[in-house]
Amino acid sequence: MESGLELLREQALERIRGAAGLEDLEAVRVEVLGRKGVLNSISRDFGKFGPEDRARAGKLLNTAKQAVESALDARKAEFESAALAARLESEWVDLTLPAPGVRPGSPHPVTIIQAEIEDLFTSMGFTVLSGPEVETEYNNFDALNIPPDHPARDMQDTFWLEDGHLLRTHTSPVQVRGMKRLGPPLRMIAPGRVFRNEEVDPSHEHTFYQLEGMMVDREVSVANLIYYMKTLLAGIFRRDVTVRLRPGYFPFVEPGFELDVQCLLCGGGGCPVCKQSGWLELLPCGLVHPNVLRMGGIDPERWMGFAFGLGLTRLAMMRYQIDDIRLLQGGDLRFLGQF
Repeated sequence: MESGLELLREQALERIRGAAGLEDLEAVRVEVLGRKGVLNSISRDFGKFGPEDRARAGKLLNTAKQAVESALDARKAEFESAALAARLESEWVDLTLPAPGVRPGSPHPVTIIQAEIEDLFTSMGFTVLSGPEVETEYNNFDALNIPPDHPARDMQDTFWLEDGHLLRTHTSPVQVRGMKRLGPPLRMIAPGRVFRNEEVDPSHEHTFYQLEGMMVDREVSVANLIYYMKTLLAGIFRRDVTVRLRPGYFPFVEPGFELDVQCLLCGGGGCPVCKQSGWLELLPCGLVHPNVLRMGGIDPERWMGFAFGLGLTRLAMMRYQIDDIRLLQGGDLRFLGQF
């Protein structure tokens, strides 16, 4: 018994001295001191010994366990000390060196697009207006000729607040405020953040950016609308783009149109962003509905106008070939630092 315990102890100590890391130490501990380890297995045979032999064997076993435990603790401390020293060496900082300074940032791609469109329209006599992101139901829906049973009022599209207000679903309420505040003749754009209760995917976000535009004057026609839209697209994309104009229904314009642009990511071949159609709905537009003018305090018998809306977020994706809208608000500096 005594010679067997001595041999086990020496073998264990030798393995501890030769351990390459903490994993090796743990393997020794489990094999020697674990519940099913060799030393515990020996203690199960003590019932076969007489009282005097059992006491002597127990003392020898405890001495072997203590020796192995002490060696494990000492070797573990060596590894931890070496790891700490290596970390301190790798993370060492010379506090006497000059500070690196503030890391410069860069404009967000949506901010770049918004600034360019603002410059373009202000050069054509338009005023840039803003409005609150928490709106009334009247400004967001009623004053824009959106009836109570319109799907846009459904909970799946709109974030409603407990007091009856809502997070604006578009920047069109700024048009209502602009008409009442400035009156005709009027040229205005309204960029800003909007919110919709959307399921997030590569082409949809619950929070994104839009820009609304409106022109009200004595004689305004569809020809005026098309001219400004072509000027806008040429300024944004800095090249000719393929577009198509389709009839579209929007409660706040009559007649209404959908101006689509051929997807610049896939060239019309189809991709997740354009839902494999090759086209992106870019510019809902049309002549302002008389009811909207009337609710904005403008006489539709004397004045007329056009209005349009576009997604700044989607334009940024087209300009910079971004195939996932979630990147724009993800906060990843590796992505944002490219612009």
